[in-house]
Amino acid sequence: MSVKRVTVYAASSQALAPEYFDVAARLGKTLAQAGLPIVYGGGGSGLMGALADAAIEAGGTVHGVIPEFLMNLEKGHENLTSLDVVPDMRIRKHRMLEHSRAVVTLPGGCGTFEEVFEAMTLKRLGQYFGPIILVNSNGYYDLLLEFLHHSVRERFMNQAHLDLWHTVDQPEDVPGALETVEPWSADALRFASVES
Repeated sequence: MSVKRVTVYAASSQALAPEYFDVAARLGKTLAQAGLPIVYGGGGSGLMGALADAAIEAGGTVHGVIPEFLMNLEKGHENLTSLDVVPDMRIRKHRMLEHSRAVVTLPGGCGTFEEVFEAMTLKRLGQYFGPIILVNSNGYYDLLLEFLHHSVRERFMNQAHLDLWHTVDQPEDVPGALETVEPWSADALRFASVES
C-alpha cells in the first residue's frame, strides 16, 4: 500500500517517563526521514509536542488538527506546516483520518484509546483500509492486546479482526511495517459481525 500521509495518535500529558518522550521524538524523526507527512492532534505539549518537534527538526511535513477549546490546554503548536483549528473533537478525528493512508498510535490514555478504537471500528466496517500500527514501547499495550484476544475468544470479534492492527516495539520499525502490512479486505463488511 502506498502511504501518502500518516495519522499519529499521541498523548498530551507532560507527566510521563522520559522514555515515552524519546519514543515519540524518534517516531517523528523516523517518519520525516522516510518522507512520510504527519497529521496529528496539533498540540505542542506531551508526546504530541515531542513528535512534532523532532519531525520538524528532521525536515518533515507536519499538519495539526486541534479543537479551539483545547488550544490552551494542549498548547497548540506554533511551528507546524499547517494547523487546522476546528470546532470540536468529532471534526478533529474526522479530519485526522481524512486523506490518511495509515494510523500509528503511540502510548496514550483514554483519548488515544478512543481514537485508535474508532479507526479499528471503521476498518472492521470497511470504511477505512489503511494499516493501523501500535507502537508498543515498554510493553505498554500488552494488556490491551490481551484484552482484544479475549474479545475474540468470547466471540465479540472474529479471529480475522486480530489483523485490524499490527504492533512494533520500536518507532524505527514503523516505515517497514507500513510497507509489509497486507491490504485490508474490501469485503470487510461481510465478516464484520460474528456469526454463530
